[in-house]
Amino acid sequence: MPSSPPPPLKRLGQHFLVDPNIVRKIVALARLQPEETVLEIGPGRGILTRPLCAAARRVIAVELDKKLGDYLQDQLSDCRNLDLRLGDALEFPYASLPEGTVVVANLPYYLSTPLLFKLLEARQRIDRMVLMLQTEVARRLVATPRSSDYGILSVLTQVAAETSLAFQVSLNCFRPKPDVGSAVVSLVMRRQPVVPVEDEARFTKTVRAAFAHRRKTLANSLRDEGLPAQQVAQALARTGIVPSRRAETLSIEEFAALADALG
Repeated sequence: MPSSPPPPLKRLGQHFLVDPNIVRKIVALARLQPEETVLEIGPGRGILTRPLCAAARRVIAVELDKKLGDYLQDQLSDCRNLDLRLGDALEFPYASLPEGTVVVANLPYYLSTPLLFKLLEARQRIDRMVLMLQTEVARRLVATPRSSDYGILSVLTQVAAETSLAFQVSLNCFRPKPDVGSAVVSLVMRRQPVVPVEDEARFTKTVRAAFAHRRKTLANSLRDEGLPAQQVAQALARTGIVPSRRAETLSIEEFAALADALG
């Protein structure tokens, strides 16, 4: 069994958290209860995994790196409530999670956006999430209309969750030191969307189409994504949204009204 951790793999973008104070802040922010199940994506060398196991009933940890998996099995063999899964987090069956699962993770930065969308798709199984992300992505999650960070990720996250940026994390808290800043965000899943949406798939399609060409007007971007010009014009007229506006100026409420009008 391995007694020393394997070296970080550059191809997997591995930067391991080494600061125990940041670990304590993350665990405190998660407000874990003894009966809860935790999902940790990318446990790395286990600095966060052990305190999660101490705080929750069960910890499901998904690790892609087999050598790290072997190391974790060795180092955390006393954590009887650890359910370690070797595999790609993008292929994990999130629909199989028990209801009320809490996600606590230092997400692999090169996969953070697709993983976020996977987690949001499974939000009925998730109560809340505490995630360490690249600062740029964290800002997008909490961005408001008319800001440069506001986009698809902002809208689709905020319609599903209450989002807040909890704290920044110094580059010095990782080994090896990353080239980009990090931040921890809190997402509390909404049991009901912040605004009523008639058709969730149409809402998502509308948001993606609106932001597909950020420099273009809303009307032109929607048309360029294949929506008939007359249908777009009628929907904008019905909702009172000026066609010359750009997607980043629309509130979540306006996106919901537009998606419904396009139905």
